[in-house]
Amino acid sequence: MEPLKYLAGYPQHVQERVLALIEHDRLGAMLAEKYDQAHAVRSDGQLYDYVQALKDRHLRKSVPLGKVIYDSKLQVMKHALGTHTAISRVHGGRLKASREIRIATVFRDAPAQFLKMIVVHELAHIKEADHNKAFYQLCTHMEPDYHQLEFDLRLFLTHLDVGKK
Repeated sequence: MEPLKYLAGYPQHVQERVLALIEHDRLGAMLAEKYDQAHAVRSDGQLYDYVQALKDRHLRKSVPLGKVIYDSKLQVMKHALGTHTAISRVHGGRLKASREIRIATVFRDAPAQFLKMIVVHELAHIKEADHNKAFYQLCTHMEPDYHQLEFDLRLFLTHLDVGKK
């Protein structure tokens, strides 16, 4: 398994620096020092309320959310940390649409900032389907430190991967 699979798109000098942190067993300590705030979002109900509060604050006029849950199969099955789906069902002569967000269970025990980052990412997909400029502008509108959090989340996932070996 490639040790830096979450950082594959980053420049070589960044990857070398991360490898040095891993070699000196400093990556986990650095992340723990920077992200020491835990969250209390433990259940699917609490996750729904958390996501709905962010949605109400930033995306009031968007379609309602039907379901928000932690999904233990997500990372393994889909190679994703969160998913968003639109489900349409026919009820009589009407078409009913529902939005669903699933968050990988790894975020149940992750620092609060990482949970917010992945929720912001999935909420942004309600308005923007693709990872384009407008998508990332919306992410940074909802979370100004979005890009730094995304990079640090990749470090966190790398740290978890290295710890499993």
